[in-house]
Amino acid sequence: MPPRIRALFSTLGLVFLFTSAVPLYRELTRRSDIWWTPRPMLVPLAEGKDRVEIYVRGTLLGTMLDAGQLRVVDSAGAGVLTSRDIGLRFNNWDRVRAERVPGLLVYAAGTGVTLCLVILLLSGRLIVRPEREPAAS
Repeated sequence: MPPRIRALFSTLGLVFLFTSAVPLYRELTRRSDIWWTPRPMLVPLAEGKDRVEIYVRGTLLGTMLDAGQLRVVDSAGAGVLTSRDIGLRFNNWDRVRAERVPGLLVYAAGTGVTLCLVILLLSGRLIVRPEREPAAS
């Protein structure tokens, strides 16, 4: 294979390798603690019932709040805790991770295939040799 074409294919291979390896690297090095519900967007207790149930001494928290059984004591004094005072934060990392697995597998496969091709090109294993004519018998 002429050196120019070999350099061109090597360059293209490195570009494709970079294109598939960067998203894979970015996903694998991303912080896993960023998937919590932001504090300003806390989910009210009534809306979070499909994902979480909170019990206090064996009794559902919502039931205790409705009955006025929970009190908060702070510098302003004591007050009855209501359901509006409770906010939930969810860690959605498990859902996000499950959604990203297929994409990561595609990036990993692309990175592996492209890396193999670049190695074959750079090592000279893909050299095109002219065909030989069959030997006359």
